[in-house]
Amino acid sequence: MAIGEVLRDHGDDLRTEQLAAVIEAAIDCAAHCAACADACLEEGDTALTRCIRADLDCADICAATAKVVARAGASGAPWLELVRVCAQACANCAEECEQHAEHHDHCRACAEACRRCEAACRELLDAVG
Repeated sequence: MAIGEVLRDHGDDLRTEQLAAVIEAAIDCAAHCAACADACLEEGDTALTRCIRADLDCADICAATAKVVARAGASGAPWLELVRVCAQACANCAEECEQHAEHHDHCRACAEACRRCEAACRELLDAVG
């Protein structure tokens, strides 16, 4: 059963399509960020230190967001604020990874995952107004 189907059984009046998109994008982004941080560490390049920090922060925030949004209630608090933080963390990480994307495929892939998650978060925030 897909997460969207589970959310529809929640009982509250929720934006299940957007919630499911955030959960899926956040899980994917967390995995990309963790893999990118690991690949950056393997590079042994101190110029990637900020990228590693951004990756680790974003991975943790995305993982927490996916968990909290999965149990979202109609009230919107506190998960709406977490979705805002997640969008910003993804934007920050994408910007950092994009600086290295030309030379590191893992940074390119991570930046793309971050942008997808950022977009999903912003779409949900727009939908709930």
